[in-house]
Amino acid sequence: MLLAFDVGNTNIVVGVFKDGELITNWRMETDTKKSADEYGMIISRLFEYEGLDMKAVEDTIISTVVPSILFTLQHLSQKYFHTKAIVVESGVKTGLIVKYDNPKQVGADRIVNAVATLKKYGGPAIVIDFGTATTFCAITEKGEYLGGTIVPGVKIMADALVERTAQLPNVELMPPGKVICRNTIESIQSGLVYGNMGIVEFITEKMKKEMEQYRTSDRPIQVIATGGLSTMMEKGTNCIDHVDKLLTLIGLEIIYQKNKNSRKKERLATSPEGEEQETQMK
Repeated sequence: MLLAFDVGNTNIVVGVFKDGELITNWRMETDTKKSADEYGMIISRLFEYEGLDMKAVEDTIISTVVPSILFTLQHLSQKYFHTKAIVVESGVKTGLIVKYDNPKQVGADRIVNAVATLKKYGGPAIVIDFGTATTFCAITEKGEYLGGTIVPGVKIMADALVERTAQLPNVELMPPGKVICRNTIESIQSGLVYGNMGIVEFITEKMKKEMEQYRTSDRPIQVIATGGLSTMMEKGTNCIDHVDKLLTLIGLEIIYQKNKNSRKKERLATSPEGEEQETQMK
């Protein structure tokens, strides 16, 4: 089995694959203060609950936008699964042609989403990920990652209203059904939800126009949404073609398949003295 970690600023999504099929997934809070052992115990209990055997995990893969937690998960992988995790970073095979000015600056989650989109839906495409930040990514039919836009996420906007004002309260993120609202709660909900729907519509329209110069066929530009608020946003907009909340996990499995043949060079080797040593990946 393959254990995949998608680490975001707010949550870690963990997926278990067997023979290329996602058999279960869990979501837990991203906590940089937790140790490898603490995360190991959480995963152990989740495996036990699902009736899965941790010893059946043959490999692990990590995508993270939180660098400080990477070492923790790498240590977890070595201690509990006896393997060196594949980390989605520069040098890992993805099949993408990254057109960013500095490809190393592209978030791992954006790369993984693009890989999954090309495999599952094809290009050209726009991927919108509603996470802590809302990201928009443009991908061509040739597998070129053109770049995109980063917007503060809906929850960040909500938190900012509470922190930077004296009287505005926290509200539940849900559409109030109107934009002319007669109380503060609904007024905030309207601004947060419908305001972000407007952002989605505007940026998507602009991106489609800019992507025209890269078109090589008459295939329409598909818009794929993922992330926690993707379903709600899809219901209030006309530009989203597919909602796929497991897109990032699927992308991690695809990237694993592209890199698994080199795993023999990466696995932990044991020296004659019994000390663990890491072999260099060529």
